[in-house]
Amino acid sequence: MGGKRRVLGGRRLSAILAADVAGYSRLMHDDEEATHARLTALLADVIKPTVAEHGGRIVKNTGDGFLAEFPSAVQAVRAAVRFQSAVGDLQKNDAEGRRLLFRVGINIGDVIVEPHDIFGDGVNIAARLEGIAEPGGVCISDDAQRQIRGKVDIALEDMGPQNLKNISEPMRAWRLRINASASAATSIKPPVETTQALPLPDKPSIAVLPFENMSGDPEQEYFADGMVEEITTALSRFKWLFVIARNSSFTFKGRAVDIKEVGRKLGVRYVLEGSVRKASGKVRIAGQLIDAVTGAHMWADRFERDLTDIFALQDEVTVAVVSAIEPRLLQTEIGLAARRRPENLTAYDFYLRAMQQLYSIVPPGNSQVAVPAGGRITREGLAEAIRLAHRALELDPRFGLAAALAGNCHTNNVLWGYANDPQFDRKEAVRLLHLALSADDGDPETLARASFISTFMVGDPEREIEMADRAVALNPNSSTAWHARGWVFRNAGQSEEAVRSFERAIRMSPVDPALHRAFLGMGFALIELGRFDEAIIAGRKARRHSPSYAAVYRCLASAFAHLGRDAEAREAASRLLELDPAFTISSWIARGGQSNAKLLIEGLRKAGLPE
Repeated sequence: MGGKRRVLGGRRLSAILAADVAGYSRLMHDDEEATHARLTALLADVIKPTVAEHGGRIVKNTGDGFLAEFPSAVQAVRAAVRFQSAVGDLQKNDAEGRRLLFRVGINIGDVIVEPHDIFGDGVNIAARLEGIAEPGGVCISDDAQRQIRGKVDIALEDMGPQNLKNISEPMRAWRLRINASASAATSIKPPVETTQALPLPDKPSIAVLPFENMSGDPEQEYFADGMVEEITTALSRFKWLFVIARNSSFTFKGRAVDIKEVGRKLGVRYVLEGSVRKASGKVRIAGQLIDAVTGAHMWADRFERDLTDIFALQDEVTVAVVSAIEPRLLQTEIGLAARRRPENLTAYDFYLRAMQQLYSIVPPGNSQVAVPAGGRITREGLAEAIRLAHRALELDPRFGLAAALAGNCHTNNVLWGYANDPQFDRKEAVRLLHLALSADDGDPETLARASFISTFMVGDPEREIEMADRAVALNPNSSTAWHARGWVFRNAGQSEEAVRSFERAIRMSPVDPALHRAFLGMGFALIELGRFDEAIIAGRKARRHSPSYAAVYRCLASAFAHLGRDAEAREAASRLLELDPAFTISSWIARGGQSNAKLLIEGLRKAGLPE
């Protein structure tokens, strides 16, 4: 670049290129001296000459990468394509795990120029684009794409709007297909939702995918699922770790998955996958931890134990995974993360079967989740879950989680109008609530379920808020805890806090098959805040996830009625009565938890629903 452009301390419009080496920390750990030497050689022999040849300058090195500035996007893209191809060719005979592959992000923006650096949003966006680029790939902003269109012989793939960390609005991004000509661009499929990456949290984030059942026995599927849930729970107890909830991870069950796509869809950096083989009184688990951004395998191991030693096996897997993410983690922190375990493994098996029964009867709204005929949560399904949970309690009367789960089911019997004798289910729910807390009042999942039972069956807001707050304090990664807290605060009349809790629950489990319940709770809370337009948005999201979920139409009917949108209110009310012909406002109020739903009830009356 000419001297006239270098006005230090001033501003100018530039094309900014940010690059770093994918998996650099792992490569340095494997062979520090050789990795440093190879990176230095690539910078000196390939990258710096290529950047200069295309009119650019390297502003600074960043340890594992560099920042460069160009007069135009055309020059920046041509340089990136040239050096990415050259770097790939030079290493094509190297072992895959030893290659130094750059990720590159390019943006057009106004920058502030200093002697040895450049600053501004344009630089920040380039860095964020580099973070979502594939190893050996190039990702550019929409502004840069417009500048190069028709001028560079390269195919582009539209990635759609991307949520970039610390960038307030979603930004459209494009992926360069370096090995395809521009003529191929027309055949590229339009972006789909799964390519739109959630921003990575500030702390390490992980999803544990369903383990493959290698036992050859479909009846053992529950055991493999339970193993994953236990590992997920153990990991989520570490407050420094962001763990995606089991429900979202299990949407990938039975599918051949692309780990990078999983990372983008769930918004996580790391993915744990594996398999379980259970036979002849023994269990073998094989697991591997993968960097979802780079595709690099960070850790792999195999464990075999007697079934009587299953909990030691879970702890060992947890230790190995956590150590791969944060080697300095102390063993004492792992000890603090250990959850209370039932004394009898058979009781544990029954608990796993009850959990599987509940998850398998999630209402429709996600085509990837297996549900029974009709797809609705049935009276029979809840009854079976209750039977299995009580069987676990017969074998281990101090199994707090099983007691809380059974109490939750009895509560739902009342709330959903399934109870033949509502008073019996209420008494059982409260009895099991007390049993669960007496067995383990320090487990966040137990506290969360207990607070949910109590807020509908007891109505002691001060105590319920204390339980819900303690649950999220013990495990801030639990979508169950945040979801329960949302209902507790909604029923207590603290709607702003309820909305915040439901938002957290949705983020912790963004593709949860039961997501409609969180959107419904949010919609109810927004109605009490008088934010009817937002309540309609939440209600529509709930309806999209589960169009046959009757409660969704209570939300929509009330919100439409408050806004005077009478035709839409009547339509929602009609749909509610189709799904729940016996619905009346008074019977719904009698089910519990409606004492602070004044505006919601007023809207139902305005919508013409029967009293």
